[in-house]
Amino acid sequence: MNAQVKIAGQEPGLLGLGSVLIGSLPATLLTETAPERYTVEAVFTRKTDRDEVAAIEGDKTRAYLSAHGFPTVELHVADRRLEIANTNLEELRDGLGAVLATLLAEISTALRTERMFAADRYEQATHREQERAAAVAALAESVSFSGEPPRSPDDDEARIADWNEEGGAVRG
Repeated sequence: MNAQVKIAGQEPGLLGLGSVLIGSLPATLLTETAPERYTVEAVFTRKTDRDEVAAIEGDKTRAYLSAHGFPTVELHVADRRLEIANTNLEELRDGLGAVLATLLAEISTALRTERMFAADRYEQATHREQERAAAVAALAESVSFSGEPPRSPDDDEARIADWNEEGGAVRG
């Protein structure tokens, strides 16, 4: 059994296509009654995620295929298969296969980049929140309910520095 395990911090490889599913082809191929255009099913090199499926089946993909000379081709994801409609094996062999390989690699790369930026934004927001929480805690500690005079802001800075040195702040 070939199971795909997601390991934290590891991205899967670029999405690609492995082979054509022979059993899905019309039985009349290479005969006089063979259809000119039909659906060809190809197997993905790994399981797709929902963002990849949305991109593959989206309007940008249709525009991409049209711009590369394949305006009638339609793509649909079904499990681990890509259904390539309104094409034929010759068209795939003569250029559409390479266009699809490039398209899938570009989709994988773009999604990976988006996810990296989102993770970076999350990390920055977390850091800002930790700094804010530390400042709130320091301010709350500076409140006195005694008759003593208020502490100076320099005391607060020293207390924050002590707090950071004691492990109160996450180190990056």
